[in-house]
Amino acid sequence: MSANYAYYQHQQKMSYKETSHQLTLLKQNPEFSWLKDVTAVPLQQALRHLNTAFLNFFAGRAKYPRFKKKRNQQSATYASNAFKWDGEKLTLAKMKSPLKIRWHRYFAGIPTTVTVSKDSAHRYFVSFSVEEEIEQFPKIGEQVAIDLGIKDVIVSSKGFASGNPKYYQKYQKKLAKLQKRLAKKQKGSQNREKARLKVAKLQAKIADCRKDFLNKLTIRLIRENQAVITESLAVKNMIKNRKLSKVIADAAWEELIRQLDYKASWYGRVLVQVDRFFPSSKRCHACGHVLDKLPLEIREWNCVCGSHNLRDYNAAKNLLAVGRTVLAYGDTSVGDTAIAVSSQVSSK
Repeated sequence: MSANYAYYQHQQKMSYKETSHQLTLLKQNPEFSWLKDVTAVPLQQALRHLNTAFLNFFAGRAKYPRFKKKRNQQSATYASNAFKWDGEKLTLAKMKSPLKIRWHRYFAGIPTTVTVSKDSAHRYFVSFSVEEEIEQFPKIGEQVAIDLGIKDVIVSSKGFASGNPKYYQKYQKKLAKLQKRLAKKQKGSQNREKARLKVAKLQAKIADCRKDFLNKLTIRLIRENQAVITESLAVKNMIKNRKLSKVIADAAWEELIRQLDYKASWYGRVLVQVDRFFPSSKRCHACGHVLDKLPLEIREWNCVCGSHNLRDYNAAKNLLAVGRTVLAYGDTSVGDTAIAVSSQVSSK
């Protein structure tokens, strides 16, 4: 009896112990003899993941588990008793020869688990779970605030503008052409699979280019500054805007914040996130005057005090002032992510 059948027909919960017993019975069935072709460890790990998914569902933390499509990302996790690692070569259980690996980054230490994954573009990856000591960057006195945007992914309070490579826009015509060819192929045919693979490879290329750009940008910010101050945006809500959804997704603000968060923790830096309701763009950084409204198309404006404000740079300067206040009076330590709530960033 499967976990799905137990839930829908009898409203019962199946634990890992019960599903593992069902796996043993399936292996004894000649119809499922192919389950013996691989080591039992990845199969058991999959059942553990299923058990975790159901626990999260019944606790209200997640939706009901769904089957993954074969053409999407797949993975197999091997525990320490299911692989051999001699410091240079990796041999998985029931394999006669080690895997041929093109290394992205070498590591030191003994891995506890190994995960082999395949993405929708038929690329294979091996990830090792290993405990490493990360050397923290030396402490410096520099602080920077960044305003997230579309023309430039970030504009800093120091006047640096990152630009925006717009990788999706760069490959949009080619992607549309490949998707149009895919739509014309007969479902289930080999030609359709070939066309799907071409689309997947181009989409993977766009994603890799975007991640490479963001990784280089975030590590530069973390290396050159002790504290990085930014705004906390509700990207999921902003992306509902049909006119701006593509460019917002292409800028990948949420991924940028995620990278800043974990890199600050790794390298002994501080990330401060200012409440998104703080009027950073409408407020003059020189005198504090706040405009009643500031349409998105207006990129610069003159304040009543006489100062000329560039929208993004002005916002970054305001975020810097708020962030410094949080760092000076807040309970923030190295490696923390501080949240400046709206009560702390009043526009008065």
